[in-house]
Amino acid sequence: MSIISFKYWDECVDPMDMEAMWGDSGVRSEWLDAGETIGQKVHLSRDPDGLAYLTQTEMKAVVDIIVRRHFDLQIDPDMICCIAELESDRRPLITRCDKKTKETTIGIMQLLPRTAEWLISGGYGAGIYDVAGNPDILYRPFVNVYFGAAYLKCLSSFDRQDRSEEFVVRSYKGGTKKATHKSTLPYWKRYLAVKETLPSRKHSDDGPSKNNATSPPPTDSAVASSMFWDTRASPEDMEAMWSRPEVAKEWNKTGEKRGQVRFSKDKKRKPYLSRIELKAVADIILSKYFSTRGAKPSVLCALAEIVSMRFVNGVTDRPGIMGIDYRTAFWLYAELGYRAYRVDSNDDLVRPFVSMYFGASYLAWLFVYEGRERTPQFVVQAYLAGPKNVNQETCPVWLKFEQALGYYEDGKKDQPACTIL
Repeated sequence: MSIISFKYWDECVDPMDMEAMWGDSGVRSEWLDAGETIGQKVHLSRDPDGLAYLTQTEMKAVVDIIVRRHFDLQIDPDMICCIAELESDRRPLITRCDKKTKETTIGIMQLLPRTAEWLISGGYGAGIYDVAGNPDILYRPFVNVYFGAAYLKCLSSFDRQDRSEEFVVRSYKGGTKKATHKSTLPYWKRYLAVKETLPSRKHSDDGPSKNNATSPPPTDSAVASSMFWDTRASPEDMEAMWSRPEVAKEWNKTGEKRGQVRFSKDKKRKPYLSRIELKAVADIILSKYFSTRGAKPSVLCALAEIVSMRFVNGVTDRPGIMGIDYRTAFWLYAELGYRAYRVDSNDDLVRPFVSMYFGASYLAWLFVYEGRERTPQFVVQAYLAGPKNVNQETCPVWLKFEQALGYYEDGKKDQPACTIL
């Protein structure tokens, strides 16, 4: 296969598909906000490494068009979007070579050319997309998503039986023979975690804008919808919390049950995290996503004490336990590639793990702000007031930070607070 590179959407989709994309209200708004012009070539988004990717809005539109056009809405679009996240992070030009089989998977849905050829032999794509002798066509988003959707449809009725969502997803990863094998179970769990964070399709038609990412504060219904941990964290994250002895001990002591863990509440019934819970969330996020480039858990916890007083919904205009607003979180997600959790509104940021993840992401960026390692005092001030507002001579919040740090670092109050792991 030759080296493929696309700079513009128009280079990898047909005119009819471009017209359909412009016809999607969410895509149209996003592209116009990004400075694109109808009738002119549309730029593909690029991640920090310069790799092309589809935004969530673009991905949703491609999937909706394919499912509506070719599959009579018989496939769950969210399933396709979740698998695209897991397989490629929505990057159309990504390839992976299997060390054992020496075969290469291609594109957004990470398809083997022979899988596409097999689907054509079964009646899918015949006369629509010619893959035989031209595997490079699989780099095109609409083509790749079409064959990925066709494969999922085949798996859903494998061996002439209606198959469960779990069977389909695990088979997509490892083949039908491994649909119940332990090797595909982690993939299924990651799929569920991604699905949990997908934005509601009925509320996300317009998607967030690339260059003007703003969001209203959390709605009253979102804030008051539940006082339970389980509605604000994925099953995987809840399992990680239960697996920590100190958390399990605290929750068992207050009579919590799996699937129904209540938040602590103050006198005004505002939900907040205990210090044990907060420390556990920080530990889990840092060990899972920032094992070589994050702050100590105690640093994140101390910042949460100052910014939100550990209130789940945050305080004033700073949502969530880490006080990261939507504009900052979206920038970290879209521009810097921090994509372990999706963020589509402030409502997402009142989820403890989501807020902690983007708080840690922002802190990691501040540690090397403008390309040089920064002092703990700079990082703390920059986190609280912005890097452009740091006063190098005086640090009025530093004492408050050290006091908060004392809650989480037994006997270590005099040691340096911020260190890279």
